[in-house]
Amino acid sequence: MDIKRDKYLNDLINRMHNGMIKVVTGIRRCGKSYLLFDIFKNYLLEHGVTASHIITIELDQRKNKKYRDPDTILDYIESLIEDDEQYYIMLDEVQMLQEFEEVLNSLLHIRNADIYVTGSNSKFLSKDVITEFRGRGDEIHIYPLTFKEFMEAYDGDMYRGWAEYVVYGGLPLTVTMKTEEQKISYLTNLFKETYLKDIIERHHIEKTQGLEDLVNILASAIGSLTNPPKIEAIFKSAIQSTISLNTIRQYIEHLEDAFIINKANRYNVKGRKYIGTPLKYYFEDVGLRNARLGFRQVEETHLMENIIYNELRSRGYTVDVGVVEKRGTDENGKEYKKQLEIDFVANLGSKRYYIQSAFSMPTEEKRIQEKASLVNVNDSFKKIIVVKDVVNVTRDEDGITTMSIYDFLLKENSLEL
Repeated sequence: MDIKRDKYLNDLINRMHNGMIKVVTGIRRCGKSYLLFDIFKNYLLEHGVTASHIITIELDQRKNKKYRDPDTILDYIESLIEDDEQYYIMLDEVQMLQEFEEVLNSLLHIRNADIYVTGSNSKFLSKDVITEFRGRGDEIHIYPLTFKEFMEAYDGDMYRGWAEYVVYGGLPLTVTMKTEEQKISYLTNLFKETYLKDIIERHHIEKTQGLEDLVNILASAIGSLTNPPKIEAIFKSAIQSTISLNTIRQYIEHLEDAFIINKANRYNVKGRKYIGTPLKYYFEDVGLRNARLGFRQVEETHLMENIIYNELRSRGYTVDVGVVEKRGTDENGKEYKKQLEIDFVANLGSKRYYIQSAFSMPTEEKRIQEKASLVNVNDSFKKIIVVKDVVNVTRDEDGITTMSIYDFLLKENSLEL
């Protein structure tokens, strides 16, 4: 089954021959290698590049272990460059290469080479490469399949597709699996044997139970405001653990660097400033989140919120949690002020959208409740409520658009509807 990733293919095409190292980042198993070694390589071959001018090395393969040595890989690549024609060098999981910054710097000096690398750790890659090369590292971040990409590969209607996606997520291999047992086993083992093992080995963590417990706490709390002190209190009360605040912070950073979780900071809309903690954490893939909890806490309301967050980020938006202050007078004539939350404030350049995830609005009372934060925003940026129900796209007297999750995720122009 071919899964098209046209957005990312176009991102690569638009960056060809730009004199920079194209750094393709993303959580492991999200399709980075497939994008580079299958989709992009086929594109080059179809456009007249000969196979001998495409140099590919998968550094996570046991058979290529010798190429993790900097001198060995440089000698090997140089031996394959035999003429002045354009060459394309593709290195997979480049963080496994010793002294990879020096190797990439050397490759940059090959006049007729265009360089592409993939990696699964942000600290090693996006921070180090872009810092090391002072503007010569160009990052393309790949996400697991969006619902739209998932449906292009899924054999069924969008309702069954949603039921599947909300449980098993969008890692490409899960779409090809036939049975629930396969998917459950794959996601459960992947989390423990790949993601957690990577973090444990990379950071030499000896007491692994604390990391495992932290992942479970974060997985149970998607869409809820939290911070390290709150998590520390849960460790003390629920798990009777004495894990330190500093260790919790380090573990959260490790999970972010491995692209397993992402944070949404709180933003005061009227004051136009960021508020410190608490904040929210979301999982890069909801299937992995569900697997971590043994598929026992599949709450569609929170998972829909996580999916909307991921969709906005995959479209290039920075996403915060909005806070807006409401002032008024109660029935006793006493003045009050309270903070209302907007699920997401999405920004891209001069564009901004305020988005509320409302699983359902069966009553007028519920509709007023979901709108409360949005009607208290005084600017002219678009305000959207996304519901699970199948509804026509409507705009009410307050200028608030309501649409279904299916329209929001499946229509590329959904934010403009």
